[in-house]
Amino acid sequence: MSEQENPVFQIQRVYLKDLSLEQPNSPAILLEQTQPSVDIQLGVEATPVAEGVFEVAVTATVQTKIEDKTVFLVEAKQAGIFEIRNIPEEQMGGVIGVACPQIIYPYLRGNVADIVTRAGFPPVHLAEINFQAMYEQQAAAAAQADGQLPQ
Repeated sequence: MSEQENPVFQIQRVYLKDLSLEQPNSPAILLEQTQPSVDIQLGVEATPVAEGVFEVAVTATVQTKIEDKTVFLVEAKQAGIFEIRNIPEEQMGGVIGVACPQIIYPYLRGNVADIVTRAGFPPVHLAEINFQAMYEQQAAAAAQADGQLPQ
């Protein structure tokens, strides 16, 4: 009986779920000498897979441009399957929104740097992310959207 009540947090698998690279203006854009601008967007999503099993994915979109022309666009989604059981409901958001992405993110960073390098560009190193702060901002935004202003 006590074994069923012990908290469980296990990584079942970490995998690259999706990866795309586009260079729509190559080869002409490769001859440009201007330094491109870089825009990086990150997202986290979680999906229940089975009872006590969740897929958590971190997505990065990296777009570099020179003026209005895209140099390259990388979209990558790194995912993990986690067994999470017997965790108090009020702690589940933090486990899924903070702990799981912190485990997955280094794999995503490596895959993005690798694909950009393989495309013939200097690697893009995604910055370290404070998933706790990101989770708290999203929770505050969701509360505000629901009309519940934080106290």
